[in-house]
Amino acid sequence: MIVVFGSLNVDLVARVARLPAAGETLRADDFTLLPGGKGANQALAARRAGADVRLFGCVGRDALAPVALSLLQRDAVDLSGVAAVDQPTGTALIEVDGHGENTIVVAMAANGAARAAQVPDTLLDPSATVLLQLEIPLSEVTALVRRARARGARVVLNAAPMAALGRAMLDDIDVLVVNRTEAEALARQAGVGSVDDLCRTNAQARRTLVVT
Repeated sequence: MIVVFGSLNVDLVARVARLPAAGETLRADDFTLLPGGKGANQALAARRAGADVRLFGCVGRDALAPVALSLLQRDAVDLSGVAAVDQPTGTALIEVDGHGENTIVVAMAANGAARAAQVPDTLLDPSATVLLQLEIPLSEVTALVRRARARGARVVLNAAPMAALGRAMLDDIDVLVVNRTEAEALARQAGVGSVDDLCRTNAQARRTLVVT
């Protein structure tokens, strides 16, 4: 069983010839509404890879919630742990230019109401992999990591968007996934000289570090 605790968003994507300057209004060439959010994406990918997946998080009681849940429902991700709250569903406002460059503004909204207590202890056993990211409150991610470790579950964290991760939290993580920029930020936090040094430090701690 893969237990995902994380964000569910709707991506509002406008395609433009170029990104606007401050205060400028441009006409979009195209616009789409897409389900997204790092937690939802993790759950969907794991399910499509053949795993049994339960997703825990929050959406709003609004017209965007069905969009956020649509692909997850179609692919039979267990959504019984997704709560509806009195806040808007999380959104990402994305502009993409003709060269693929983009600007993104993420509104946490309902994702800010996600709580580690939504995940029952009965799912946190040695047969479970708990998959997390940082588009929900860091305090709640930390709380679930601690509980999962105490009960013997495998813990995988995609540390994005980047945040300061304490040593105690890192010690409870089995697999840490970051991109190159996030790895460089982690290296600075850890007080080591380079990403290569960070890799060696994680290997010594018997923690797998994946740099994308």
